[in-house]
Amino acid sequence: MYRQEQIKPYGQEGEKGKQVENMFDAIAAKYDTLNHRLSWNIDKGWRRKAVEQLRPYAPQSIIDIATGTGDFAILLAQQLKPESIVGTDISEGMMNVGREKVKQLGLDDTISFAKEDCMNLSYPDNSFDALTAAFAIRNFQSLDKGLKEMHRVLKKGGHLSIIELTTPKHFPMRQCFKLYSHTVLPIYGRMVSKDKVAYQYLTDTIDAFPQGEEMMEIFRKAGFEQASFKRLTFGICTMYFATK
Repeated sequence: MYRQEQIKPYGQEGEKGKQVENMFDAIAAKYDTLNHRLSWNIDKGWRRKAVEQLRPYAPQSIIDIATGTGDFAILLAQQLKPESIVGTDISEGMMNVGREKVKQLGLDDTISFAKEDCMNLSYPDNSFDALTAAFAIRNFQSLDKGLKEMHRVLKKGGHLSIIELTTPKHFPMRQCFKLYSHTVLPIYGRMVSKDKVAYQYLTDTIDAFPQGEEMMEIFRKAGFEQASFKRLTFGICTMYFATK
């Protein structure tokens, strides 16, 4: 078990997946505002870089795991023009925000949403050309099981593109990020979202999550080939790419 799997939003009692669902339902209305403000809108650039990793392969069927309010799915639809994207999440509150955004943008014919547990996806083997996830895999109840499910639903030769928050390795960004993530992020997140634990949970899982070289071995263990990573913005975010 990886350390972040032991961290639960509302304490040690109860299943992590259910607690994560309740947490995201609670903050869904404020999630987009907080994400963009707390990252100074840099998160939008990170998503664009992750989309560019897939562009040479022109995937036509994409699954966006833990899609939240659909930002990644929307960008994929606008930039890559695939035939279909399904955004999956355990939080209906988050997806309801996403559904409204997709409707307003006229992307209903391309993007659909489905409530799915990433530990046990309902899709058949070899269903999708590409799989994406943004700031999601830290929340998996079991990282190994979640990645194996991702591998299962990808077609042979399909590609995975993931971005995840990480801790910078070098001075002074490491110290600056620690200060920001342990003070500004949880305090401001609590003030705006009105949820006492959500953004403290975010900080705790970033600290505990495996990253970089360690993640390469975890991807390979799940069955992926040609796994690679690139640190972005001094290591605040890491972009992963792998092939089935």
